[in-house]
Amino acid sequence: MRNKWLLASGIFLWASGMTLAVTTVITRHQASTDFIEGETENTVVNSDGTLRLAQQSRVVDCGGLLDDAWSVHSIAADADGVLYLGTGPDAKVIRYADGAARQVYPQESTDPNEVSDSSIGNEHVFALATDAAGRLLIGVSGEKGKLVRLADEPEVVFEEDRVQYIFAIAADADGNIYLGTGPEGLVFRLDPFCCNPEVVYDAKDKSILSLAVYDGIVYAGGDERGLIYRIDPDSKRAQVLYDSDQDEVPAIRVDESGIVYAASTSAAAARMQLKASGVSLKKEPGRPDNSDESGASSTADSLNTANNDKTKEEKKEEPVATMPLPPDAKVAGHVYRITPDGFVTDIFSEIAVLYSLLQTDGSLWLGTGNKGQFFRIDPRTEQKAVVFEDTTASQITSAVQVDGAIYLGLSNPARLVRVNKMLESKGTFESPLIDAGQPARWGKLQIEADVPDGCQIEMACRSGNVKDSNDATFSDWSQPVALGAPTVLACPVARFCQYRLTLTSGDGDNTTPVVRQVTAAHVIPNRPPKVISVKAQRSRNKKSPYMIEIAFAAGDDNKDKLEYTLAFRRAGRAGWILLKDELDKPKFQWDGRTVEDGRYEVRVTANDRKSNTPETTLTGSRISDVFVIDNSAPEIKQAHLVVEGRNVTVKLLVEDGFSVLGSVQYTVDSNEKPITALPEDLVYDTLAETFSIRIEDLSSGDHVIAFSVADDLGNTRYKTYEVTIH
Repeated sequence: MRNKWLLASGIFLWASGMTLAVTTVITRHQASTDFIEGETENTVVNSDGTLRLAQQSRVVDCGGLLDDAWSVHSIAADADGVLYLGTGPDAKVIRYADGAARQVYPQESTDPNEVSDSSIGNEHVFALATDAAGRLLIGVSGEKGKLVRLADEPEVVFEEDRVQYIFAIAADADGNIYLGTGPEGLVFRLDPFCCNPEVVYDAKDKSILSLAVYDGIVYAGGDERGLIYRIDPDSKRAQVLYDSDQDEVPAIRVDESGIVYAASTSAAAARMQLKASGVSLKKEPGRPDNSDESGASSTADSLNTANNDKTKEEKKEEPVATMPLPPDAKVAGHVYRITPDGFVTDIFSEIAVLYSLLQTDGSLWLGTGNKGQFFRIDPRTEQKAVVFEDTTASQITSAVQVDGAIYLGLSNPARLVRVNKMLESKGTFESPLIDAGQPARWGKLQIEADVPDGCQIEMACRSGNVKDSNDATFSDWSQPVALGAPTVLACPVARFCQYRLTLTSGDGDNTTPVVRQVTAAHVIPNRPPKVISVKAQRSRNKKSPYMIEIAFAAGDDNKDKLEYTLAFRRAGRAGWILLKDELDKPKFQWDGRTVEDGRYEVRVTANDRKSNTPETTLTGSRISDVFVIDNSAPEIKQAHLVVEGRNVTVKLLVEDGFSVLGSVQYTVDSNEKPITALPEDLVYDTLAETFSIRIEDLSSGDHVIAFSVADDLGNTRYKTYEVTIH
């Protein structure tokens, strides 16, 4: 049965009755980058942006045998499902079956008088496998590498002077054994009896870290150059299948159709991961088209978020996320899919160090470090999810499947973990803090999810005013409420809100709710507009120099539509005179000729009336600095002309009421080229200046001396004087 409920309109109808200024802001968590910023416990986030219950996991008790080890380098399983763990740096092999663990290599002595050699210093078991007869093969690495076959007694079946490390063991269909070794990058082939060793490829790499065999062809991954080789062991010829542009290829798998999956990594990834905020689960938009997918919708009940698009009453606010840039090839771990015809697809990339790769049940399983994460990758859809994350160990260095469960070998410290197909019965997700910017009323939360019969999703929430949910001032978690409809976020008014989802599975049916989207609403009470700046100055336009240009900037925390009222007054007076009302632009030109000269100031008042009712309308004001309106030219207060022979000396006192003097020029007898005069102190810098001007070599007769005096704003006055030369 599939039930749908949809809200009638908008996100929350309770908000629509409010004034428009109290705008509902919706925060949506609908992508992997949104959910990955939260905290998961027994839940996982997929790269398709869904949240669901995780697979069950538990630490396997190995009876203290891993206490002295640093790492479980390798895990192998025999035909009966018995596990063998290869460790380091003590080079032990531990057998685990039926809930009991015991050491099988080096074997403990049964003679009480014999000194036990159960611990070997600084040696490692990087590789384990079984031969055609089901006997365990142990690759021991250290000062001298060796292959040990374990039957009734350990037997060294391979040693070579050029081999210190055995990193990989693989077998072909005929039972031949292949070894990937170091430090000379040699690939050896042994017959099914581990005899007659021969080098089938000598790489330029120092080490061959990984091997896989398919249809008689050996696939190998090297170190230093990150090359993936395709080797024909019979002809001993090799070709580079792919250059990963990284340091190492630690794992290779080949499926039944011959598709190669190779994990590549680099030392730089470890350094970069320390800087990264977390797993990005980066995914390109869309998904691959797979013809075998029916596209049928789930039969689970669905909770649906109404009206996902922006409406007039709703503003979608994308949460701030620390979305990392796409990882660079040289600093990220990658998994490549290589088809038999050589076509390469990058199906996984994370800033992580890659260690182990397992292929089973149509999925790839990837162990990484240095955050102890285990990924599931669907190679068809390229979807990925963190299915397990260890908070104690740093690396997942090996993995194997036995009886439907996956066993993980962990390092730093060494541990064995079992991951089951069964899902956890209950898990939680704590969201990242939702920031309203200032104290807000929190509205309703709703989810879009598939909820199978018997499953349930509950929600609790809390709030606070500091960006730290662990701060003691945060409110307590609210009582959990089952989600079946939009649900009120029952937390106090505060700037930050956090929700917690609890996912519960059905009884024993291994089902999980699947959360695709979460929306949370908040409203901020109406806040007054702010006028941020006001500037008034005389226009620089020569065609209208008398205009006063008024420019201002304003803002509103509620994003309300604003209008403005302008008023003016003469400096020193109390009352304001309306200049302009209902102005909808942050600028205005005022004709300065409409008032007398003087010092003035302008007040700009912003209101949010258009987005509010009269009862809730708020205003904010700001007053400009004092400015001058000066439309009058300077005056010549005193003029004294003295004729001395054919020369004339002119003494002037020029004053302006409000503006600094700008220039004084004169002409004689209407000469077209005026002569500029300087004040006696040589600087135009005051409202009043004195001038001493000497005009020489005038001819006999009457003459006219014309003066133009201007202030700094360009207001100009003209005055003429007549003199007679005898």
